[in-house]
Amino acid sequence: MDLDLVNMFLIVGGTLAIPILAFVASFLLWPAALIKVYYWYWRRTLGLQVKHAESDGYRFCYSYRGKPGTRPSILMLHGFSAHKDMWLTVVKYLPKHLHLVCVDMPGHEGTSRTCAEDYSIEGQVRRIHQFVECIRLNKKPFHLVGTSMGGNVAGVYAARYPSDLCSASLICPAGLQIPNESKFVKQLQELQATQNMSGIPLIPSTPEEMEDMLKLCSYVRFKVPQQILQGLVDVRIPHNDFYREVFLEIVGEKSRHSLQENMHLITVPLQVIWGKQDQVVDVSGATVLASGVRGCHVDLLENCGHSVVMERPRKTAKLILEFLIAQQDSSSKKIS
Repeated sequence: MDLDLVNMFLIVGGTLAIPILAFVASFLLWPAALIKVYYWYWRRTLGLQVKHAESDGYRFCYSYRGKPGTRPSILMLHGFSAHKDMWLTVVKYLPKHLHLVCVDMPGHEGTSRTCAEDYSIEGQVRRIHQFVECIRLNKKPFHLVGTSMGGNVAGVYAARYPSDLCSASLICPAGLQIPNESKFVKQLQELQATQNMSGIPLIPSTPEEMEDMLKLCSYVRFKVPQQILQGLVDVRIPHNDFYREVFLEIVGEKSRHSLQENMHLITVPLQVIWGKQDQVVDVSGATVLASGVRGCHVDLLENCGHSVVMERPRKTAKLILEFLIAQQDSSSKKIS
């Protein structure tokens, strides 16, 4: 009897050891694969499904949850070199009855990679409008959210296609002539002075550079294991040439101040969310939008950097939801 018990424990222990060893091996040897599994797991947990939409030979990849209802649908545009899954932390705190759509920006992740023309801010705006029409999201005015580069695109979209939107939220948007230079802008100026654009801080190629990028983008200091840093770099390296092409396009003369040049055309209710300790796009940009867009609502977050979505996801979701409800209530009062 004792021998049978020992054998049972050995069998059970051996069975449990296999997945544990597999996890450890993945963590140490294939961290990039583990990161992809992590995103898959969270999408599944949060009820998000991934789909593709084809339009005139162009393919969009997006995730969604829910169906259009009484509240406006929400379309979320990620930042430079990110992807649709960056919104998972915010989606976690949004009500499940809301219709949410997170799309990969042009050339990013699962969306078609074409040419530089599509990567300018105007080009991205056209592609996002193509996506919106393809999935018929604008059958009813929707709420548009964008962060960083995606915030620039969202702002210009609001100026170009106001009838598509009921309102918009811009989170630390790029594309403005900002009074105060950020740490990142100063780093770029140094690179331009030496005519060396190979060391762009937002395009890391080593774990050390990845750690520096995280410190630049976040006020909160995340302790990221070396293996995960390596995994994050491994995922990005095959796309770094593309990221460099996009970056040079969006900081070029055509796109650098796109939001600044178009903000006077924004007529939909606008919310601006900004981390006070943003080292990438200085928080003084919020005052530019507040003075340039009538009725602009500004929320500044203490102890928060550029990565608002990662650092303060619960607060971000709360602010967006409150703004959305307030605008809908205001519209209802005007009708009555």
